[in-house]
Amino acid sequence: MFFAALLFCCGKVAAQDNFKKLDTWLADNAEILGGRDILLIYKDGKIIYSHSEDKMLPRQKILQRYIARKKGETADLDSYTSTSRQPIASCSKWLSAALVMTFVDEGKLSLSDTVGKYLPLFTAHGKGNITIAECLSHQTGIDEPKLKQEIQDIRDLSSMDDAIAHIAEMPMDGKPGKVFHYSNAGLQIAAAVIEKISGKSFETLFQQRIAKPLNMVNTDFGNNKVPVAAGSAVSTPADYINFLTMILNKGTFNGKRILSEKSIAEMQVNRLTPDVKITYTPAQIDAFGYGYGEWVMGDAFISSPGLFGSFPWVDNKNQYCAFLMTYYINTQGRDQRMLDLKALVDEAIK
Repeated sequence: MFFAALLFCCGKVAAQDNFKKLDTWLADNAEILGGRDILLIYKDGKIIYSHSEDKMLPRQKILQRYIARKKGETADLDSYTSTSRQPIASCSKWLSAALVMTFVDEGKLSLSDTVGKYLPLFTAHGKGNITIAECLSHQTGIDEPKLKQEIQDIRDLSSMDDAIAHIAEMPMDGKPGKVFHYSNAGLQIAAAVIEKISGKSFETLFQQRIAKPLNMVNTDFGNNKVPVAAGSAVSTPADYINFLTMILNKGTFNGKRILSEKSIAEMQVNRLTPDVKITYTPAQIDAFGYGYGEWVMGDAFISSPGLFGSFPWVDNKNQYCAFLMTYYINTQGRDQRMLDLKALVDEAIK
């Protein structure tokens, strides 16, 4: 009995020591991560770790104020908490793909459906044969401008119809399903399709089908006239961890099914087969695979990191999920930094 108790106590101390390594990592990396960071880890039905660091330098605060002023907003310079709200860039893609999959689950949409069936304008421009599956996996074959510029172009338009007309006129850089071009186009097309099917706006659909069922009370796709399905979501660590929990639990959250197990599995299949040519991929993550709205990093590790540094992931093997919120643009060394963090989390939870 004594020996068993000793093992338990030693194990508990070891876990605490491992979490101290995470505390140290967050403190050591705070400056390079934009001055602030926060990490949440969920496992075994609860948040097992939540820690933030605030080491913003004067120049970083000036930059934050400048960015906010350009948007007509007031900079939030407070320390991060689980309810701190900020843009999450490409972390949005995972949310949007999941929303589209709810229509697949209901039989209102098929992954093999062609976009011309719902958006005749694409047929008129010779792109009607692109499938929903290809939209979700960045394999439309459309040669889109650089992602940051294209997101801004979409935001400047007045309606989803305008956005679709804009995309329909873009050139092609290969056959649909045979090229991978990480971009906004595919998810924006899919967003327009579900609007046509439902007669509701993308934001309304997101709130009804994803945000509200997952208690994501502080998450939306912004207040622009055209939501950017691939990158305009604003969220919080507490909200996004709920989404990740649903993914980890194979489509359920608090006992309620949001997505089918089949859809969760479909999203996690690597679609970058050997016959797919990669024409554009973000810096430093070209070695990973891609499913529907998410990067596939090995057999059990899936993620959808954002341009501003936020890093959500689900580890199906070790049965946990985590979300790191940050705000910085410099991608140099980012990939390895995130893999180092994941390795520390894997060590801490064992």
